[in-house]
Amino acid sequence: MTETFDIAIIGAGIVGLAVAEALAVKGRRLVVMEKNDAFGQETSSRNSEVIHAGLYYPKVFLKSSLCIEGNRLLYKWCKKHHVPHQRIGKFIVATNEEECADLERIGVTAEENGVEALEFLGRMQIKSLDPEITALEALFSKNTGIVDSHRLMQTLLARAEDKGAILTCRAEVTAIHFNGATWDININDGEYRVITKTLINSAGLHADRIAALAGIDIDESGYRLKPCKGNYFTATPAPKINHLIYPVPVKNNIGLGIHTTLDLSGRVRFGPDSQYMSTSQPLDYAVDESLKPVFYESIKRYLPGVPIDALNPDMSGIRPKIQGPGDPVMDFIIREESERGLPGLVNLIGIESPGLTACLAIGAYINKIVSFR
Repeated sequence: MTETFDIAIIGAGIVGLAVAEALAVKGRRLVVMEKNDAFGQETSSRNSEVIHAGLYYPKVFLKSSLCIEGNRLLYKWCKKHHVPHQRIGKFIVATNEEECADLERIGVTAEENGVEALEFLGRMQIKSLDPEITALEALFSKNTGIVDSHRLMQTLLARAEDKGAILTCRAEVTAIHFNGATWDININDGEYRVITKTLINSAGLHADRIAALAGIDIDESGYRLKPCKGNYFTATPAPKINHLIYPVPVKNNIGLGIHTTLDLSGRVRFGPDSQYMSTSQPLDYAVDESLKPVFYESIKRYLPGVPIDALNPDMSGIRPKIQGPGDPVMDFIIREESERGLPGLVNLIGIESPGLTACLAIGAYINKIVSFR
């Protein structure tokens, strides 16, 4: 069976669904193809569910501009579509003089990026807001929040479907051919085919494989992913905290450090850490309990009241990073590939954090850069 569409999107994670919602219009045939049984089964459902403010990355990065715009758009979307969320605020805490200097640099970067509602707090101010935190200084971001990511994806899909978009699950892309005018996408080893003029690769952890199927050398282009696992622990009893708590990020922002988050039910979770995986490994979401001492050493620096015996393994997620171990910090790759002789193909590579926050802004960005033929 062969079907023809104006736009085909590979991947029904939160970004793929946001792109579908942005590009779907009445009379335009759009399909989202997802290899799993339902939308959002991988990175989109295994993260901290944080609405970021855009504090960390250089001003020239898409990660900065799309996060800051996405923050505004996401709060507006959640209010309009009744998505549970809370503008809870977060501390980035410094526990020694070196980290205080790092905190100042983060504040400068955030100010250059146009981030609003930031405040530096001293030890006693921190204690007055969250008594269990021990820190010399903190940068407080009032516009950081939390969101129900599953409900968010439901609303994005519902809006896209209202405008005529179609989601098809258990549809794994196994071959891609381009004839100079249209894209011919083979699904499930020939079970059926999709023909489209515009192809959006939003395949998350598998985006490099899709780019390779489309004819791109993923090593020469810098598209090869380096999957990075992040584990989470909980604590019983849990500390009583009122805001999100982040340490100063690790070097080159490989991760934002083992932070402490709340979900909308008030549940406390610690993580993620950063463990690069072999690309030959299958996706493994098991949490190794032997990591408990590493988590404890990190957490006790700013939450000394959490004993090691209280920690329990919780869940894990895997980030689709293009930044490898020891590499400098790297930006999202969002690129229309006409310059490579592949017009109509848009690759989204390395869409890790703050991808959730930026999802609506990414959709709007792609709507601007793609010429629908």
